[in-house]
Amino acid sequence: MSSLLSIQDLKVAFRTGKVDGVQQRALAVKGVSFDIPENSTVALVGESGSGKSVTAMSILNLLPDNAERSGQILFQGRDLLTTPLRQLQGIRGKDIACVFQDPMSSLNPVFTVAQQLSEPLIKHLGLTPRQALARAEELLNEVGIPEPKRRLHAYPHEMSGGQQQRVMIAMALACEPKLLIADEPTTALDVTIQRQVMDLMRKLKDKMRMSMLFISHDLGVVGEISDHVVVMRHGEIREKAPVADIFKAPQDAYTKALLACRPSLTDNPARLMVIDDHIAGQSAKTEGKAKDPNAPVVLQARGLKKSFWFKEGLFGKKEFKAVKGVSFDLKKGHTLGVVGESGSGKTTMGLTLLRLHEPTGGEVLFDGQDLLKIGGAAWQKMRRRIQVVFQNPYASLNPRFTIEQTLLEPMQVHKIGANDAERLAKAKALLKKVDLPEAALGKYPHEFSGGQRQRIAIARCLTLDPEVLVLDEAVSALDVSVQAQVLNLLKDLQDELGLSYIFISHDLAVVRFISDEVLVMQHGDVVEQAPVQELMSAPKQEYTRKLLGAIPRGYEGAAA
Repeated sequence: MSSLLSIQDLKVAFRTGKVDGVQQRALAVKGVSFDIPENSTVALVGESGSGKSVTAMSILNLLPDNAERSGQILFQGRDLLTTPLRQLQGIRGKDIACVFQDPMSSLNPVFTVAQQLSEPLIKHLGLTPRQALARAEELLNEVGIPEPKRRLHAYPHEMSGGQQQRVMIAMALACEPKLLIADEPTTALDVTIQRQVMDLMRKLKDKMRMSMLFISHDLGVVGEISDHVVVMRHGEIREKAPVADIFKAPQDAYTKALLACRPSLTDNPARLMVIDDHIAGQSAKTEGKAKDPNAPVVLQARGLKKSFWFKEGLFGKKEFKAVKGVSFDLKKGHTLGVVGESGSGKTTMGLTLLRLHEPTGGEVLFDGQDLLKIGGAAWQKMRRRIQVVFQNPYASLNPRFTIEQTLLEPMQVHKIGANDAERLAKAKALLKKVDLPEAALGKYPHEFSGGQRQRIAIARCLTLDPEVLVLDEAVSALDVSVQAQVLNLLKDLQDELGLSYIFISHDLAVVRFISDEVLVMQHGDVVEQAPVQELMSAPKQEYTRKLLGAIPRGYEGAAA
């Protein structure tokens, strides 16, 4: 099979400034070579920082100005590294197109869908505006967006995450490219939308007979969509092989470790293996601390409701019921998993519990008091005892605060500790507890990886000695090895401190590992609630079976 694109000895370095007059460079990609055959999908796999996205963005030179590339990138015999910018702009979007992870940062918020879809059609194919508009409607129909004619005039913020990603795919495929670069296109999507987007990309790839470079840290997804896999770590290729060989007989210890880090839908170890554990030859811990079935209930929700109102007409209002009467009991030292698709109401329910959204009905009983009715000093005191960890640690940590300021501020506000020296000692102890060095205190959030930032966010919650943590998609943005570290940390903290968790997620494999009971939500309603083992092995509702059936299961799942 002939190669559409061939990467040969690619090196990418970033200039980082001068020291004593000498230019410093950080080498991100260290001599990578692989081919993408015609009409096939090659997956680039690795942890954050492995160099996979830098490698992919080098193809069209979508890198910062301080990047330096060497080697060869041959596309149909032409070296893209030496192609002049004007010619490269003619290739971008027409012969090689990209789909990125976050459609909201890739789509222009002030242009309609029609304007954004029409632009490449007019520029590269020479269509008239009327022809481009007609073709744009066809593209929306091809990617499965309902009412495509009406959606043409929508702005990105008026569409769901899955619909935005479909628009991105439609834009990328507008000129029928020969190669599609898909950089983590399904990471932020829930399992059912992820399944739809994967099936769509696979169908369009076969229909248009194009090749695809699929970048992901999720081996479950990779196993279902790719023909060949290239595994990267620290800017180097550790292994490359057909997808069946990677899953059935991986040769490199790092590849084996990546596969072992994934939470399973069948086995439930007490701790997840992390990369270093597996490479060191350690075995999984199968027995953890037993949960007390008679533990006292610390938090009760009864008929919790939340509605939003929107203007309709000149004077009218329309009610949208986001949460329609949720009830549950949360025991001390236990975890309640909350799952559902985007728009199911699970995050709104969690924020309403914390009164970050004011409820429209129901009650939340905590230590005999209804959290939804108390105010003033009583509410301030209760807020110490129930804390939240958000999905995005980039947004939830103040970029202008050092880690020391981040940890000391909540203790100062709530008057924890006799003085700053005592608070600093507690901050140091908490950093140790979340496996970060004391030297981190003087640094800023941007100096840490995503996983380290999430550990800092957890440490900040613990400064107030809470009893309940609401974790809203707290590990969904992390790659599998870092995700395993954070999940193990949460279990350790629960065992040590007796914490109770409300764990909101769209990843049922993660929910199976961390939860004792699961609550399934759809359109603001609870459709099923059961102990985790019972729900996973014998779901009663069709919606729950649909969620379980949509989970990527890797190469075995694709072959089954």
